[in-house]
Amino acid sequence: MKSFEIKANDAGQRLDKFIRKGMPNLPQSLMYKYIRKKRIKVNNKRAEISTILQVGDVVDMYINDEFFVKPETRYDFTGAPSKLDILYEDENIMLLDKKAGLLCHPDDREYVDTLITRIKKYLYEKGEYKPDEENSFTPALVNRIDRNTGGIVIAAKNAESLRIMNAQMKQRTNLKKFYLCVCHGIMERDSGLLEGYLLKDEKKNTVKILKHPCEGAKEIRTKYKVLGRDYDKQLSLVEVELMTGRTHQIRAHFASIGHPLLGDGKYGTNKLNKDFGYRKQCLYSYKLVFMFDESAGILSYLHSREFEVKDVWFKREFENGTL
Repeated sequence: MKSFEIKANDAGQRLDKFIRKGMPNLPQSLMYKYIRKKRIKVNNKRAEISTILQVGDVVDMYINDEFFVKPETRYDFTGAPSKLDILYEDENIMLLDKKAGLLCHPDDREYVDTLITRIKKYLYEKGEYKPDEENSFTPALVNRIDRNTGGIVIAAKNAESLRIMNAQMKQRTNLKKFYLCVCHGIMERDSGLLEGYLLKDEKKNTVKILKHPCEGAKEIRTKYKVLGRDYDKQLSLVEVELMTGRTHQIRAHFASIGHPLLGDGKYGTNKLNKDFGYRKQCLYSYKLVFMFDESAGILSYLHSREFEVKDVWFKREFENGTL
């Protein structure tokens, strides 16, 4: 039998979710059986799968040791590089300026050097993240950006901040995201709203933009403002505000109107990109504006705060005429 005292980072979640995080080796069917048979109790009483854990609760588990995860003496994230571009940090969150080329999370080809492993190493070395004292929580990213796109990524340093951020992200009006991009061609209008429907091909990891709805397609809206035009090179510098957040939305939407992003080999034209010598797309999530309401709880202090990456490489080169 093992007992776990619920701390702040474990509180507020269902009992079954707590168990799944802390005991990934325990089959789900067996977990439900153990709860039903009172081999898993909360405060020495019978509990339900949906019981919400509170700070100070004690979860007793009368389960074989083989199902418990053994504590690691060395953590994988300690092998990650230390470099982090921190735009903002407080006791609850971090805003990171992720550069193009860096993965947000591990994949089947890269496990060690990712944004989240760098964050874990940073917080571990600061003494703010102590994995041996956590039952189920690890620092986590609230949003993610494609490997070949740069920009601001939000990380939560505790469970309550993560829950609040995830809830606020679902209310798109509570967090405004602005991107910078350079697209081929001269945008005629100074500003506008692009609308359409996005259909994703999971196998090819690509999307199509449609003018009319169809089965499986999701509505998209992309607001833009032209910041500059280079008539000699036939390029436009554009600020984009995402009104909806879909896979590859900006890249595919601009390509669909004849203005693919510079350096985008998936939705753009390689011949045009080759003339400029760019293999990485000119797209950057450069600004966040928090419009939190009272539901933001401990993060309400972020209301009306604006965070911006001041030096975006392609914007600088566009304005200097060196792009």
